[in-house]
Amino acid sequence: MAFARGVGEYGSVIFIAGNMPMKTEILPLLIMVKLDQYDYAGATAIGVLMLVVSFILLLLINLLQRRISHP
Repeated sequence: MAFARGVGEYGSVIFIAGNMPMKTEILPLLIMVKLDQYDYAGATAIGVLMLVVSFILLLLINLLQRRISHP
C-alpha cells in the first residue's frame, strides 16, 4: 500500500515539475535523469543527501519539541 502511494505521489510531483534547468528542477526528477543516463553513483549520492537532510530535520524537530514540552 505504501509503495503504491509513493508511486502515485512521485508521478504527481513529476507531472507538476517544470524541469527548467536551475529554476524548477526537483531532486526526484534529477534522480530519474541520473538513472536514465546510467549514472547510478550520482543518483545514489542525491538519494543519500535527501536521506541525511531528512534525518537531520527529524532530529531538530524532536529536539525542539522536547525543549518546548519540558521547560
